[in-house]
Amino acid sequence: MSENDTTGSPSRWLIRIPEIFAPFTDEILRGLGATSEKSFGREYHLVQASDPEVFRKSKAAKYLGWNLPIHHAWPCVPQKMENFIEKAAQGIFKKFGEAKPQTILTGALISTAPHPYYRHLATNLRGRTLQLFPTLPAAGVDDQRPAIPSLFCLVGKEGLYCGLQSPRDSNGFYPGGTKFISQGNSAISRAGAKIAEALHYLQLYRPPLAANAHWLELGASPGGMTSELLNRDYRVTAVDRAAMDSRIVNHKNLDFVRDDVLSYLPPHGTEFDAILCDMNGDGRDSLRSVVRLARHLKPKGLVVFTLKMLAVTTLREADELFSAVVAYAEKSGLNLIAQTHLTYNRFELTLFFEAADVKRS
Repeated sequence: MSENDTTGSPSRWLIRIPEIFAPFTDEILRGLGATSEKSFGREYHLVQASDPEVFRKSKAAKYLGWNLPIHHAWPCVPQKMENFIEKAAQGIFKKFGEAKPQTILTGALISTAPHPYYRHLATNLRGRTLQLFPTLPAAGVDDQRPAIPSLFCLVGKEGLYCGLQSPRDSNGFYPGGTKFISQGNSAISRAGAKIAEALHYLQLYRPPLAANAHWLELGASPGGMTSELLNRDYRVTAVDRAAMDSRIVNHKNLDFVRDDVLSYLPPHGTEFDAILCDMNGDGRDSLRSVVRLARHLKPKGLVVFTLKMLAVTTLREADELFSAVVAYAEKSGLNLIAQTHLTYNRFELTLFFEAADVKRS
C-alpha cells in the first residue's frame, strides 16, 4: 500500500470532471496547475497538484464535480484478491484510526459501471471498517456537518483510494460527488431530479428552506421541478406561457400564472423565499428576468439559477460568460454562494445566489 501523511498537504488528488466537459480536460488541468497520472473511466482522474487551494479558488475548479486528497492508496485488483475487504478495512483503520472523521463513506470508483460488483464491495467494505472504528458522530450521509472532515473511500478495479476532507471542500456529501437521483416513468420530467439534487447539494452551504416557503419559478412548464417543490410542502408561484401538467395544475399549493416571464409582475406586496430559474436560452437574458424580480425576495432569499451556455464553444468563453453573469448578479444585490455541475446538467452550471440583507427598493 502507498500512503500519504493525513496531517500534511498531499500532492495526489482524485478529481471528477463531468463527461460533458471532457473535451476541455487538458485545459482544466492546466488551470488547476495539475498533471495527470492516470484516468479511471470517463470522468475520474488521479492527478498531481502542489497547491490544494486551487481546488477551491481556481477559475477551473468550477468545472470539477468532485475532488479528494489521496491520503491512502492501494493499487490492486480487489476482485482477484483473497480477503480484500478485511485487508482493506485493517489498512484504513491503521491509517485513519486516530484521525477521528465524522463518518466513513465508501463508493464505487466508477459509479456508472453497469455491473454492481464494486458498489456491493464498497458497501461491504464500509460495514467492516465501521466495526473497527469507535462510534462516529455522523451515522451516514445526511448526518454529516458540511465543514467537518469525513473519510471518503472509493474502490474499483484499479484499487482503493481514500482521503480525509470535509464535504464542502470535496464539493459533495457522497463519495464521488452528488448522488444520482433516479425518477420513474411517472415523473413529469427529469428536471424534478435536477432540483432535488440541487437542494441536497445546497445543504453544503445553508440549511434547507422550511416547509411552506414560497418559491417563484420562472419558465416552469411542464412542471417537473414544480412537482418536486410541491412534494416538499413548498408553495409555488409558477410562471410560463405554456400549460402545466394536468397532474399538478390544481394542487392546493400551486399558483400557476400563464404569462410571459418577461412581462410578469407579482401582486403588490408579494414576497418570495426563493426564485428558481431553469429557462432555456441565453443565460444573460434569463438572469435579467431573475434580477428584475429579485426585488420581491426576502433578505437572505435564495436564487437557484441554471446558467445555460448554449452558444459557448471554448472554455475561455465559458469563463467569460460565468464572470459576466456573476458580476451582474452581485452588482444587483445577489451574492454567489456556490456553483456546481449536477448530474442532469448538460453544458451548463447551476448557480446559487443569496439576496443581500438590506432590502432593495
